[in-house]
Amino acid sequence: MIVALIIACEVGFWALLALALAVRYLLRWRRTSVVLLLCEPVLELVLFVVTAIDLKNGAEPSWEHGLAALYIGFTVGYGHYMIRWLDGHAAHRLAGGPKPVGPPKYGMARARHEGALWLRTVVAAGVALALLQAAVWYVGDDGNVASLRSFQWATLRGAGIHGLVALAYTIWPKKAPEGERETEGEKERAGVR
Repeated sequence: MIVALIIACEVGFWALLALALAVRYLLRWRRTSVVLLLCEPVLELVLFVVTAIDLKNGAEPSWEHGLAALYIGFTVGYGHYMIRWLDGHAAHRLAGGPKPVGPPKYGMARARHEGALWLRTVVAAGVALALLQAAVWYVGDDGNVASLRSFQWATLRGAGIHGLVALAYTIWPKKAPEGERETEGEKERAGVR
């Protein structure tokens, strides 16, 4: 049941986002699109409540509950970033706005970008770890919480690996090919990210 709800929340996230962007750029109803975007967190709240009720009703903690915590954490950490990214592309495609500038490809600008993404991962992992720990305490000593603990360790490992990748971009920044170096340097000096 929890997996089906996670899938429904993911489908609902994209459907609400598509509807909000269509209303914003095709119908020009900005306030309505904001209201639709503000409904996005309700999906995660529903998933959280249903997961808590499932555990309260005596369900054995399983990978499904861990996956729900990871999903909520990811949405908290990366949801706004994804919405902003898609909003820029929708403005370009549907409303004739400027083409969105992609992330930097080279040098310390790329390292800063990777570091910022890693911070989002830390936020996502922190939320997931807090929810998983709350579930462990909620179930108490009577239940088998091994699957929840394994998701906690997987979350820590994932954040750690992402941190190492971001650190690698800082220690060994990717160099631009000869023809692109001047352009990238100009962008970096101009503050384009």
